[in-house]
Amino acid sequence: MSETGVGDHQGGWADELSGRQGPSLDLRLLPALDALLQEGSVTGAAERLALSPPAMSRTLAKIRLALGDPVLVRAGRGLVPTPRALELQPRVRALLWEAELLLSPSPQKDLSRVSRMLTIVADEAYAAVLAPKLLSRASVEVPMARFAFTVESTHGSAPLREGSVDIEIGVIDEPSPELRIEPLFQDRFTGVARAGHPLLAAEVTAEAFASARHVSVSRKGRMAGPIDTALHALGLHREVIASVPNYGEALLMIPTGDLVTAMPHSVAAGARRSVNVELFDLPVATEPISICQAWHPRHETEPVHMWLREAVRAALTHPVSSGPPPSCAPRAGR
Repeated sequence: MSETGVGDHQGGWADELSGRQGPSLDLRLLPALDALLQEGSVTGAAERLALSPPAMSRTLAKIRLALGDPVLVRAGRGLVPTPRALELQPRVRALLWEAELLLSPSPQKDLSRVSRMLTIVADEAYAAVLAPKLLSRASVEVPMARFAFTVESTHGSAPLREGSVDIEIGVIDEPSPELRIEPLFQDRFTGVARAGHPLLAAEVTAEAFASARHVSVSRKGRMAGPIDTALHALGLHREVIASVPNYGEALLMIPTGDLVTAMPHSVAAGARRSVNVELFDLPVATEPISICQAWHPRHETEPVHMWLREAVRAALTHPVSSGPPPSCAPRAGR
C-alpha cells in the first residue's frame, strides 16, 4: 500500500474508534509505534520491522484505534506526527529500551562492590583445602563478600533447591534434574599413619594392613566400608576400633598412637605439611572419588555466583590420580 493509501484510511479511523469496546492490550503495537514515529513513513517502518507495507498499514490502524489519535497525518506528500504522537515518542522509546535491557543478558557487575553472603556446603576436609585459596582470591576480587562454610546436611539437596545454600562441593550422593552438577576432579583413597609407624617399616601388604588397628571416617558412624569389602575378598579382616565423623578428627588421632586410617589423597597430602603423618598406597583397590560442585539453576547467570563457581573450579580442579575423566554419578554415602 502506498503512503497515499494510508492518507485515504485516515478518514475512517474516527468512525472505527466510536464503535470500539475497550480493546485488549497488545504490546506488539509498541515496536510498530516506535518505528512509525522514528521513520515518519509506513514504508520505512515496514522495512525496519521486516513487514510488508500493507501489514504495517493495518498495524497503524490498530494503533490509532488504541490511542484515539491519528498518530500520523498527511502534510503535502508526506506524513507528520500529531501533537499526541510527539508527546508519546520519548516515552515509547524509553519503554522499549527498558524492555531490551530486561531481555538481554545481565551485564557483568562490579564485583568489588558486591556485598553478599555466599554459603558453601562441603565436607570439612575439602573445605580445608578450598578455603585458603578461595578467601585469598576473594580478598582481591570480591572483598565485600562473606563466606559461610557448613557441613553436609542430612536433608540432601533440599537446601540448594530452597536457596539457603549457594553451592555444594563433594561427592554428590543425590543427583537431581533440578540441579546443575559439574565434575571438578577425581580423588583416590590413601593410607595415613604416624611417621615411624611399624607398618611403614616394610612394604605395606594387605596382611600387614589388615593387622593394624584402624579408625574409620563415616558421617553415619559406620565401622566398615569399601576397604573392608576388598579385604574380605582376600580372606582378610581388619580391626576398626573407632569411627569419627570427619577426616579432621581422624588426623588428630593418628600422630599420637599406632592407629591408621584412609582418606582422600588430596586431603591427606595437604595435612602432611602440618601434621606428623606419612602417606602410603593402600594394598587393596578402591573406587575413585568423584568430587563435584552443585548449584541451583536460579544462580546460573548471577555474576557473583558465576565468580564463585569459577573460583572453586580453579582452586580444586587438579589431577590426583590417573584414570578416566571424573563423573558425578552417585556413590554410597560413607
